[in-house]
Amino acid sequence: MTSQPPLGRAAPAPRPGRAPRFPLRITLVALLMGLVVIALTATGIAATSLLKRYVVEQQDRQLVSTLARYQDQPWVGEACEGGSPWPRGGGPQYSTFYVACLSSSGRIADLAVPLEAETGRVTFSGRNAEVVWAGIGRPVTMRSDEGRLWRLLSEDVGNRNTVVVASDIEADGQIIGQLVRIQMVVGLVVLTVLGAAAYVLVRNSLRPLTEVERTAAAIAAGDLSQRVPAGDDRTEVGRLATALNGMLSRIEYGFRAQQASEEQARASETRMRRFVADASHELRTPLTSIRGFAELYRQGAVGSPEETARLMQRIESEGARMGVLVEDLLQLARLDQQRPLTITPVDLAEVAGDAVHDARALQPDRPLTLHLDESLSEVPVVLGDEARLRQVLGNLVTNALVHTPPTAPVTVTVSDEPAAGDGPADGDDGGVVVLRVADEGPGMAPEDAARVFERFYRADPSRARTAGGTGLGLAIVSALVAAHRGTVHLDTAPGRGAVFTVRLPRSGPGSAVPPVPDGPAA
Repeated sequence: MTSQPPLGRAAPAPRPGRAPRFPLRITLVALLMGLVVIALTATGIAATSLLKRYVVEQQDRQLVSTLARYQDQPWVGEACEGGSPWPRGGGPQYSTFYVACLSSSGRIADLAVPLEAETGRVTFSGRNAEVVWAGIGRPVTMRSDEGRLWRLLSEDVGNRNTVVVASDIEADGQIIGQLVRIQMVVGLVVLTVLGAAAYVLVRNSLRPLTEVERTAAAIAAGDLSQRVPAGDDRTEVGRLATALNGMLSRIEYGFRAQQASEEQARASETRMRRFVADASHELRTPLTSIRGFAELYRQGAVGSPEETARLMQRIESEGARMGVLVEDLLQLARLDQQRPLTITPVDLAEVAGDAVHDARALQPDRPLTLHLDESLSEVPVVLGDEARLRQVLGNLVTNALVHTPPTAPVTVTVSDEPAAGDGPADGDDGGVVVLRVADEGPGMAPEDAARVFERFYRADPSRARTAGGTGLGLAIVSALVAAHRGTVHLDTAPGRGAVFTVRLPRSGPGSAVPPVPDGPAA
């Protein structure tokens, strides 16, 4: 059974017979060293060959001139025929050359001997002797019986006599050999120094590629924030680093965006599930009550007309409660769809006064106050949907009435703020109108205040709703304020009441309604 590659990864194509590759720096240095070896070898061979050729040519010219000089001497013929080999009866002639004459009778006469010759004669035997005395007329190189290397030139000088001129080139060969050895030593030194310098240079030049490798490994491990160190853009490696960093930035941005989108989708799904669960819970209670009352009536458990009327009243009350809940849900759905608002100039002082008046009608004994701040230099008019803005203030005031004791004071304040920033609630022309609904109730814990604008959120973990309401009032407030490009904020703490602050730009939401934020109110 063959193993399968993991899902999402293609199996690497097999590469049969492929030799393992060396690191790039080793390959480059080895290639450079090979080229240098070839260059040094070629240079050494050429230099040695040229020097050897030059030395041989010099020797040949000297051999020719020396042979010509002896050919012109009259005593040479006499020496070859058996006379004295030394001119004018003198002693032996010493020279840098060995000169000898072979007569027709086979007699050898030494005409000149080199100072270095120990015996005064240079001897050749065998085939070498045949070549030496053949009178070939061109220089040849051969080794003597004494083991030294000679350059020779022989010529027939008449009467079947042959004159041979030989030059000892053993020293020249040693010099050339020493030159070859020097070239080898110098070449090794040059190779060593050049190899070390090339390795350091290549290593430094390829160091950015090593950083690229380390960065790629870190990114493969999951760290998308890694970047390749920037290099000189005039070099290929520097331009590669710049291109890679740009690509990595785009990859990180895309990955972060995808990650944020996935997290947002998961959060939205979680909120939707909770919303459905909360809506089901809220609808189940009145439906259960209505069904229970209907079951009692069907079974005849209600006898008197008074009990029947009371039962019908309870059914009607639960139906009305369910209707209010459905209306709130429909309103939130319409806000989520970003339906256009009916934009008109709205006097928020008038809206706040009507909200306080309605609250006094509900709770006459409640201390309710409307305060118009001294910062108002003109009528606090904003461009918005009047019905929706009245609902915002109505929900905030109702929330204060429901969740505070009957004797707790509630104050509604209208003030003005100049435009001083770039936030969503900053007016484009005329600043911001601020609405505050403050109560002196029990307040809320910070963890509850952070989620108070969520749909169906309640601080009571038992999920009991003894104070009535649908649990959507503050969520509707947040959505409506956002639709008007405003903000709503809660400032509260246990034991010191709660202050809801709404900031609305005088310029209104504009021609396009911004999307409802997918935050706590979603």
